[in-house]
Amino acid sequence: MAEIDYRRTWYHGSQQKLTTLRAGSSITQNRDVAKTFSHRPSIVIMSDGGEGEPRAEEWRIRHDGVTPGFLYVVVDEVEPDDVYPHPHPVNVSQWEWLTHRDMKLSLLEETTVGDCERLKDEEITDVRRKQKEQGELSFAESSE
Repeated sequence: MAEIDYRRTWYHGSQQKLTTLRAGSSITQNRDVAKTFSHRPSIVIMSDGGEGEPRAEEWRIRHDGVTPGFLYVVVDEVEPDDVYPHPHPVNVSQWEWLTHRDMKLSLLEETTVGDCERLKDEEITDVRRKQKEQGELSFAESSE
């Protein structure tokens, strides 16, 4: 895992209009990841289309979310003590972080789901079948 540059821009995706992000909320330095989570997906697939761990700028993100949402930028300066890596097992690359404190947000855009982002019904069925076979939980199930 590369060292995190906390001075880079941090984003948050939500289904709600916000001005302040509460402590314990998730933020990321990947705009596309935040936009994806603004759609309230239960399944997210990230890939680079090839072998190996994708670099953040090469991720192709697809999901089952359908809800329009909001993409925000964190206005406050983020320091190392302000965040910690999300503990979910799929976050080994530390692309999602949780906040220790409230943070001010600024709205960047209202989001809608594009056809190229949306998983097809048969892909969703296949992912759920594989998760069940492996005893894994989706983000939505593990956060309930």
